[in-house]
Amino acid sequence: EVRGYSALMIGETMFVSGLTMFLTAPIVGRLMLRVDMRLMIAAGLVLFALGSFQMTWITRDYDFYELVLPQVLRGAGMMLAMVPTNTIALGTLPPDRVKNASGLFNLTRNLGGALGLAVINQVLNERTDLHIARLQERVTWGNATATETLNMFAQRLQGMGDAALMAMKQLSQIVHRQAVVMGYGDAFLMLTLFYAGLSVLVLVLKKPASASTEPPH
Repeated sequence: EVRGYSALMIGETMFVSGLTMFLTAPIVGRLMLRVDMRLMIAAGLVLFALGSFQMTWITRDYDFYELVLPQVLRGAGMMLAMVPTNTIALGTLPPDRVKNASGLFNLTRNLGGALGLAVINQVLNERTDLHIARLQERVTWGNATATETLNMFAQRLQGMGDAALMAMKQLSQIVHRQAVVMGYGDAFLMLTLFYAGLSVLVLVLKKPASASTEPPH
């Protein structure tokens, strides 16, 4: 919305996260044989929090290269958190119960994801509206920068209709775009605090059996 990326450009940016997950998967599998899975989940959540925290400074000028590191951190964090979580949730069940448990696990995960997206969208809308209101309070005729910008737009649009009205619309679009960016920054800050809190709560989980422990015969 802000940068005007096409679907292909968005896919190229998100590909970094997918590639990181692909490369991290075998490493996570090996670590599960040697490391407490609770620590792995906590480390994954911390990485995800760090990736989100880096996005709290996002501006409209961020391009592919500024987004690489946050995507790498979130991709690695997702694998470190999700694979051990699946193992803890399903790994101790007898084979005849795994099928139903897996379905229930996927259902709760999807419901949690839908709820999370709804909360993020609500926060984004509310914070964007708040930033629009605050920016509009500053962008007034008494603001020299705003007045100069408006006059500059009006001069550029001379001979193209109502230059003053068109200049006002352009300035309004800039305010809205900046408010959206600031709203995304607030949403990422919320995610940072959420994942940081979860990383602490993970440590109260009961210690799972080692992935390398063989079942009794």
